[in-house]
Amino acid sequence: QVQLVESGGGLVQTGGSLRLSCASSGRAFSSFAMGWFRQAPGKEREFVAGIAGISWRGGTTRYADSVKGRFTISRDNAKNTVYLQMNGLNPDDTAIYYCARSPYGTIDFNVGNVVWGQGTQVTVSS
Repeated sequence: QVQLVESGGGLVQTGGSLRLSCASSGRAFSSFAMGWFRQAPGKEREFVAGIAGISWRGGTTRYADSVKGRFTISRDNAKNTVYLQMNGLNPDDTAIYYCARSPYGTIDFNVGNVVWGQGTQVTVSS
């Protein structure tokens, strides 16, 4: 069974930065798209960023409009790890951030068999 473990969350002031990490125990990590989602209290889970697997436009990324220019997703396939560098944080970024593994190499998560991590809390104070 694939497991995803997020880390790197914490408390930061407005304008600060954090880097989230997601380590995967699954095989063929490089083949599958990875992504980050977040969920704030009382709100729906939303897509934040995704990165394609190496077998399908490896390195291709996609971002939510709300984080474009501030967040950067990347992956280190040798370490089975995906990262989310978050800069220019504001209180609207406060949420639990979840790592996700797509069953495909394309950045597709509205499908079955998506694997989710346990989440890591990001809190941005004013």
